[in-house]
Amino acid sequence: MQKKSSRPKAKRAAASKPTNRKVSKPAASKTATAKSAAAKSRAKKPLAKRTSTAAQKKSTKPAKSTTARPAVKSKASESRTKKTIVPVVKKTQKLAAVRAQRPTIVTPPPRRQPTVDEAAALMAFERAHREFTHGRFGEARNQFRALLDKYAQVSEVAARSRTYLAIAEARLRTENMLPRDADSLYDRGVIELNRGEYVAAQEMFERALKREPEAAHIHYGLAATRARLGSVDLALQSLQRALDLQPNLRVRAQHDSDLTSLRNDPDFDKLVFQPRP
Repeated sequence: MQKKSSRPKAKRAAASKPTNRKVSKPAASKTATAKSAAAKSRAKKPLAKRTSTAAQKKSTKPAKSTTARPAVKSKASESRTKKTIVPVVKKTQKLAAVRAQRPTIVTPPPRRQPTVDEAAALMAFERAHREFTHGRFGEARNQFRALLDKYAQVSEVAARSRTYLAIAEARLRTENMLPRDADSLYDRGVIELNRGEYVAAQEMFERALKREPEAAHIHYGLAATRARLGSVDLALQSLQRALDLQPNLRVRAQHDSDLTSLRNDPDFDKLVFQPRP
């Protein structure tokens, strides 16, 4: 009897104990699950289409080339490079122009010292040339001849001496052909003056004065010739000598066109327009 009473107590204890098993929800029916899956697939289909079209567009675009393109400089960078390059070029051009304008300094070679014969020949040439410039052509001819006989080996001096010797001999020949008296030389000087040959006229008047130094008309002709040549001081000296010897030539000098170059000189006014007491 006791055993029967103990078994129901055990069942009650087992029923009162909490169980750890999960209570499963009632399973949905197969039709409900199929409907939900279909709805989900319908909702997702437009998105798939959109994504597929976007993917197609992306795929149609040409792929970017992997080759490196040359870097394109902007206008600002080009202007900066120009600004930095142009001043440098201008400076170099200016420096080149300045260097081109600078005169090249050429150092002359050291001067060679003349030999004993060359120095002696130069001294003899200077003496003969002095006689030539003073109009003493006979003496100059003799000295040039002596120089050529003694220093013919000095080529440069000998060549110049031959030139002056030829001129001196030509002058001597013309002197022999010229008239001897002062009046004939004066007439020849007037002819040369009227022809415009002022150098030849001056020579004729100077020759005439050597033969007759106190002739007032010859001094006056020499003054007119020197005025034509532009030798104002020498012309005034000759004019003063002529007026001292013959004062009535003052009237002729006031209107003479040969003395035009002397009219602006104050000494000319004193000589011509202010008679001496």
